Amino acid sequence: MPWSSNNTFLVSLCYEGAEMGAIYKPGDGERPLWDFPSGLYQREVAAWRLSAFLGWSLVPETVLRRDGPLGSGSLQRFVDADFSEHYFTLMEKPENRDQLLHIGVFDLLLNNADRKSGHCLLGQDGKIWAIDNGLSFHTEPKLRTVIWDFAGEPVPEDLLDDIARLAAGVPDEVSELLDRGEPAALAQRARGVLAHPRLPEPHPERRPYPWPLV
Repeated sequence: MPWSSNNTFLVSLCYEGAEMGAIYKPGDGERPLWDFPSGLYQREVAAWRLSAFLGWSLVPETVLRRDGPLGSGSLQRFVDADFSEHYFTLMEKPENRDQLLHIGVFDLLLNNADRKSGHCLLGQDGKIWAIDNGLSFHTEPKLRTVIWDFAGEPVPEDLLDDIARLAAGVPDEVSELLDRGEPAALAQRARGVLAHPRLPEPHPERRPYPWPLV
């Protein structure tokens, strides 16, 4: 996939005559970062598992593959999207507002450090998917996102029961993919949302936007 920071490949999955596209991110193709450990592909899987645990279905199905052609990595269902659309164009249409706010709440829980505009994909069915979630789950506050239009708005009440389940305990299938301290930090963020159920304002002393924006 062109313009990716790390090695990212569009691949075909074939099984008993059926075929589908997927995005393969091998661990060996990751560029080292000073603030995140190696193994970002595991965080891609953790984000999908968290979305599934919450019942939110925001992340395309993502699994671990130990036997990939370039080694262990994540494999995510390819979204057949309208690639002329991204967060900034989608936000112009009122019918997309609730879906984008939902992704904003998810990113708050994830502590997503890299929600670019192009990471919101409009599928052919009209559903907006959140992709590229590898820079997430850090113990330190690192929220960097383009989704600030909802700052100060309340978290929808229908999401709070799901968040309460997370606050009570991070599921093992998520915890096993994270580093020490990160599951506890995730649960703490969930409790923070329950205590103050509003989307935050950009922090004046942190870099709130990713680069590039799209």
